[in-house]
Amino acid sequence: MTRGRGITAIDGAIALIAILLIVQMWLLTATLESYLAGHSEPIVPAAILSGLILAACAGLFLFIQRIDANIRSAEEPDSRHSSPSAPR
Repeated sequence: MTRGRGITAIDGAIALIAILLIVQMWLLTATLESYLAGHSEPIVPAAILSGLILAACAGLFLFIQRIDANIRSAEEPDSRHSSPSAPR
């Protein structure tokens, strides 16, 4: 994968994480407002949905780490071609 494509994929994943976090904050606000109004029914579904959003953000984070590792390994010079007199 080229560096440009990797950076584009990372930017897209970060944008998705930002959107998911905004949705999660809205969900928390709506659930808390409903609970304070005396309605306890939406608590469990909101907690489940919040857990799914957390899992999606964690998956995107792992995706970012993998793409970053691939880019960094592709940019590293091959150790076989390094000079033997290089300082350690």
